[in-house]
Amino acid sequence: MAGNRLAGKVAIVTGAGSRLDDGIGNGRAAAVLMAREGARLLLVDSSIDAAEATRRLIAGEGGTAEAFAADVTRSEDCRAMVARAVERWGRLDILDNNVGISGPGTVVDVEEEDWDRVMAVNVKGMMLASKHAIPAMAAGGGGAIVNIASISALRPARLTPYATSKGAVISLTKAMAVDHAPQGIRVNCVMPGPVYTPMVYAAGMSEEMRAKRLDASLLKVEGTGWDVGNAVLFLASDEARYITGVVLPVDGGVLVRGPDRR
Repeated sequence: MAGNRLAGKVAIVTGAGSRLDDGIGNGRAAAVLMAREGARLLLVDSSIDAAEATRRLIAGEGGTAEAFAADVTRSEDCRAMVARAVERWGRLDILDNNVGISGPGTVVDVEEEDWDRVMAVNVKGMMLASKHAIPAMAAGGGGAIVNIASISALRPARLTPYATSKGAVISLTKAMAVDHAPQGIRVNCVMPGPVYTPMVYAAGMSEEMRAKRLDASLLKVEGTGWDVGNAVLFLASDEARYITGVVLPVDGGVLVRGPDRR
């Protein structure tokens, strides 16, 4: 059902596609939910086909969106995506920094180029997208940025490059919240837990491992991209007008679960 929580607002969602044509990852879910609440969206992805699939989904529900191909590790691409949103709709209110890649290994066995790639995509990409989005938001009187981290930042699990990059995202979020509050810009962070998304599916996760991840939740339910998307929607909306610099776990209680007691 359509609402108006974001009526009149313009949003950019990076990583708005999906590895599966009909899959619902964190970025696609956030984009669809924001469109349902009245936002006009620029759907950014390195794959124009993936972004276009999200656009068709939104258009099918009567929403307004445009697909845009960009590599967020390139400053010029980030400048161009912001310029396009402002050119088409005259303003920019929301940025959902959703692009991220995995990074397995320890500091001993990770290749240097793989380490650099994870940091470039997961951290530098958010910095560059924000660098170009913030002036446009400030020109319109403010806005909201939501960065996607991971509970791996606080609970590493044999993915040291990834966990380190997501820890940096949390620090980046808090620093940006301090830096840009005077411009009326709120910056918050969502930390997904073991949600089941097309990225996980594409990695070839076994049903046994999927069941173990579900069992790690206190709530004994499996998280999805929609759960992350709803958190992004809230933090991007005016309902969160008094919230900035916050790191919100969306993990079914995984982070607070202690040893089972019987």
